[in-house]
Amino acid sequence: MDEKKISEAWRVFRIQSELVDGIEKLAKLGSAVSVYGSARLGEDSPFYQMAYDLGRRLSQQNIAVITGGGPGVMEAANRGAMEGPGASVGLNISLPEEQANNPYQDISLNFRYFFVRKFMFVKHAVGFVIFPGGYGTMDELFEALTLVQTNKVKPFPIILVSKTYWLGLIDWITDTMKENGCVHAKDLKLLHIVDSADEAAEIVIKHYHQYAAEKLIEDL
Repeated sequence: MDEKKISEAWRVFRIQSELVDGIEKLAKLGSAVSVYGSARLGEDSPFYQMAYDLGRRLSQQNIAVITGGGPGVMEAANRGAMEGPGASVGLNISLPEEQANNPYQDISLNFRYFFVRKFMFVKHAVGFVIFPGGYGTMDELFEALTLVQTNKVKPFPIILVSKTYWLGLIDWITDTMKENGCVHAKDLKLLHIVDSADEAAEIVIKHYHQYAAEKLIEDL
């Protein structure tokens, strides 16, 4: 076997190792909310405070909070989560320009592969809350929409925070994608748009309690 094939074979083992390690370390986590947003929005941003408030409120309901483990919105949500009994989880990623892991993580995992990390974001999710962000945030948003739309995961609320930031995208989805027949009207209902941490928390907590009740009935 040539060196290239050997290298590819070992890559499979690295991927498998990341999956097994992530699944084992989060095995007892239970239900969680994945929070996304820009690493570039620091403490002087109103979105930092909103993400902190959201993380704290969810944690007080004993709902775990999962972020990408970096600075900005991710740090804020993890920081808030540490104020309550719910777990604060960071799924960190190795990047060419190294991401600085924030210090507010009860459970901290490090990934080499984006797709393994994405699996971990979704595995325990009872909701996605998405603050303003860039390409990475958009990637996670449309990944979640695709999984819910195609019934690859049990439906959960996907919440966009800040109408001002997101309405341009929603208008484009409605006026261009929908008008060209690329999405259906029902697909637009997969998204909730709010302007506060309290609104986002209420939607998630309501869904969490419904999910817990359904799971209890299934387990009887």
